[in-house]
Amino acid sequence: MHPDTLKYNESQAPTDALICGLLAKEIDRGLPEAENKIWHAHPVWFLEGNPIVGYSKLKGGVRLLFWSGESFDEVGLQKEGGFKSSGARYTSVDEVNVKDLKRWLKKARDIQWDYKNLVRRKGRLERLK
Repeated sequence: MHPDTLKYNESQAPTDALICGLLAKEIDRGLPEAENKIWHAHPVWFLEGNPIVGYSKLKGGVRLLFWSGESFDEVGLQKEGGFKSSGARYTSVDEVNVKDLKRWLKKARDIQWDYKNLVRRKGRLERLK
């Protein structure tokens, strides 16, 4: 895990820090080949330069976001913003279902839309996997 991600996690309120720590640990375990860095002020994991998963502290808790998550066909993930992203929100570490998270991380590797080239393609997404 990138040291900046550890700093991000440690800078959160105690409850949120626990959630962030668990998410980071499980994401690192589930996507060991992914590059982790702070991107747009939040921890994000990339595969071959393509953003896959990340999390951020919002007013009402911590949001876990999968860039291609809408294509996962998972009940536990809710559409977030535009494009193909979806996520889950947590206010307590007990709400994080690690079994679900592991399944979502596997899908994140197997189902990807090309966000890396979104600007070059003028906002048009193409499926990678």
